[in-house]
Amino acid sequence: MKNRTTSATDPTDTVIENLRTLIGEAEKILQDGAKEMEGDALAELRSRLESARVRAEALYEDTRKKVVAGAQQADEKIRAHPYESLAIAMGVGVLLGALIRRS
Repeated sequence: MKNRTTSATDPTDTVIENLRTLIGEAEKILQDGAKEMEGDALAELRSRLESARVRAEALYEDTRKKVVAGAQQADEKIRAHPYESLAIAMGVGVLLGALIRRS
């Protein structure tokens, strides 16, 4: 397995930060009143919200594909080595049981 470290350029962090910024701006617009805002600022906010939605959908789809691929790979490994899989599952269960019992 790979160890994944989160970096500043992680797409999920970028999308989340963009959405937080957009939500803050949208709340400000609602407080100030949308009628008082210029049409350009409102149009810019709408376009930014749309691009954030598109990025979030793309990120969701990419993540979904990775999860499905990982599940399929795990299924293939378990089917190829059923007894080893059972032994590993039993060992993990015994360890967890011992840890829980100690607590």
